[in-house]
Amino acid sequence: MASLQPTHTPILNSRAQVLILPVNTAGILLDPVLLRSKTLYPDNYQRYRRACLDGSLMVGSCLLHKRALEVTGLGASNNGNQPRYIANLVISDHPYHATRTRWLNASLLDLREQLMPLIRYQGIRKLALLARPLTSASQNKSINNDAPSDLITPTEPHNPDWHTTVLPLLQQHLHDLPKVSIDIHLPAHVSL
Repeated sequence: MASLQPTHTPILNSRAQVLILPVNTAGILLDPVLLRSKTLYPDNYQRYRRACLDGSLMVGSCLLHKRALEVTGLGASNNGNQPRYIANLVISDHPYHATRTRWLNASLLDLREQLMPLIRYQGIRKLALLARPLTSASQNKSINNDAPSDLITPTEPHNPDWHTTVLPLLQQHLHDLPKVSIDIHLPAHVSL
């Protein structure tokens, strides 16, 4: 069984073997942490951007990237706090468009399928999930709470709420992963 641990610590300082980053199919990164990861892991960004441009990246999927070892001096080194894999969790079609629950559900299923062989055969035991793009919905929802409920149509896309939708989905899909510790890196405005 996996242990999910919410934390407010910076994700880029974690010692996770797999870094899970929520992204979109447009290839546009607006979150400051995602922008920093673009420069820290350029090989991942180039693969992600290429997949966006050629249309092979679909909403509700997960693009798993194995990082190349950094070459320094006479041999290859692997820094202890650098992830071995980066999972690009595709949760939206554009950074300004809402994340839909079915997209998040599908991308978590794809992530789970890709993680199982890594856990079983590669010895992956520590994961880190950037939750800020998933929690921005809770922040934006508080702005629109004054609107009467009869004005909101059921077909209108809306961002899922962190505590009622996103966290239960994470627990449902990731809790069954064997012997894994998953740090969920939340922004300060979300309570643990």
